Amino acid sequence: MYLIPEELGLKIGPLNPLVEDLLVGLIAFAAVFALFRLVLVPRIAKVQAERADLMDERLTGDLMFHVEALRAEREQLLAEARHEAARTRQSAVEEGTALIVEARDEGLRERAELLASGQATVESERAAAEAELRTHVADLASELASRIVGEPIVAGPAKTASA
Repeated sequence: MYLIPEELGLKIGPLNPLVEDLLVGLIAFAAVFALFRLVLVPRIAKVQAERADLMDERLTGDLMFHVEALRAEREQLLAEARHEAARTRQSAVEEGTALIVEARDEGLRERAELLASGQATVESERAAAEAELRTHVADLASELASRIVGEPIVAGPAKTASA
């Protein structure tokens, strides 16, 4: 007996199988499927899981080794950077100290120059004021004496200091 009855007039040749052949094929397929599903697939899954675990362990070990190597390299780089920063700070402190000393010396030198020039200016102004007062001292003395005595007193010739 065919799957499609021949009475319908469809002659499709080998594409119209016998029902018995279909049943045998279906039973054989179910047996092979059950064998694969119940026996082989769990074994394959177990082997794949074990293989994945082993690979993970190897990768984890390799990865941990690599991570430790990177960590050590990073620590070394950080130590070098800290050392370089300390050297830079030290050189900056030394340069700053040198600049401060230089500025202090320059300030002291300018102070000494200003004091010397100021003292010279004061001395010259004092000498000029003294010379001017010496010329007027006789007039001032006679005027003061005239006020005290109440009579006009005439000043004598001015003497110059030749000491």
